[in-house]
Amino acid sequence: MPVTAESTFQFFWQDHSVPGPFRSGVSLHSHTMFSEESLDMVPRYTAKVPYLGQAIRRQQAEYHAKKGRAFDFGHAFWTPPLSPRQAYRLEEKQIQRRLQLRPLVSLTDHDDTRAGALLRVMSQFRKLPLATEWTIPFGPTFFHLGVHNLPAERLREIETELASYTKAPNPAVLADRLAMLNDCPDTLLVLNHPLWDEKGVRADIHRQALAQLLERHGSQLHAFELNGLRSWAENKETIALGRATNLPVVSGGDRHGREPNAVLNLSAADSFAEFVHQVRVERKSHVLFMPQYREPLRLRVLQTMMDVVRDFPENIEGRRVWSDRVFYRDPLTGVTTPLTAIWKDGGPRIVRHFIRSMQLAQWQPVQSALRWAFNERTDSEASI
Repeated sequence: MPVTAESTFQFFWQDHSVPGPFRSGVSLHSHTMFSEESLDMVPRYTAKVPYLGQAIRRQQAEYHAKKGRAFDFGHAFWTPPLSPRQAYRLEEKQIQRRLQLRPLVSLTDHDDTRAGALLRVMSQFRKLPLATEWTIPFGPTFFHLGVHNLPAERLREIETELASYTKAPNPAVLADRLAMLNDCPDTLLVLNHPLWDEKGVRADIHRQALAQLLERHGSQLHAFELNGLRSWAENKETIALGRATNLPVVSGGDRHGREPNAVLNLSAADSFAEFVHQVRVERKSHVLFMPQYREPLRLRVLQTMMDVVRDFPENIEGRRVWSDRVFYRDPLTGVTTPLTAIWKDGGPRIVRHFIRSMQLAQWQPVQSALRWAFNERTDSEASI
């Protein structure tokens, strides 16, 4: 008889206590410098930002008028500013200082396991889970699967198999890939932000694909994610989805910048493998929403974009200024080059305008004005 999933929830701004059984704070879904993020998010994320969205659209129109073609943000990508060690320490610090618990941190870069693998070279990180966020093309859309705590002895084999599927998806073998991952008893598979139409195919089309994915492969998944950078309305739908499919919901901060994950798990586990067992076998999860989740979502997304374009003088050479961390990929050769090497003068006017606007938004008076302009709170006190 299947075990009934049991997910419980806590909002830190309402209840600061840490229930007695919990010994660990778990941070899932966190990105480092090894993730690639397309710059086509710029017009989408700035569209509703007061003044900035209008300015970007005006610059796009001016570029089109002069060049006779649209400015293609999709040929460039940015990488998060933090190294694996910086990202780990950021998550560790929040759990230790705010919760006084043992940190269990899983770093999940897009289709890349280097963050965990590199840190495990150092003795203090030898138990860090090896993890990735696997991109699964599926029909007209794609999904992201958090793959946590891969076995070190099979890491290269599994990474190669996952990468080959992403590059050349074949629905007939997806079940085999998921079976391969399920054969690893200490590995956790979390469908990240399942309702988010990240590709932009249309919400109803994405949801139809999600229904097909769950019908065919739902038994091979272990949990759904409550995402720290998605709206409360969407996360409530994910909770309902978990109840309907008898899958627990777990946290996933989706951190890309300097804000630590806004959603965590509390666990009685002493190790990440024990946490996996708790979710995968016992189907239990206790999700904690941190205070930053209550801030206006658009302001938090804007803050991440500001982290992308600010300087990090403490970083290693070649990662200190924004143009070191933004790359252009040649559509013909596939060769990637940092913008620092391409644009000595700061690049086209549309890019310079965007960077100046984002740097201006870092000023505290501007942020206060934006907070007032957004005038939104996460309605997370509503019943779930």
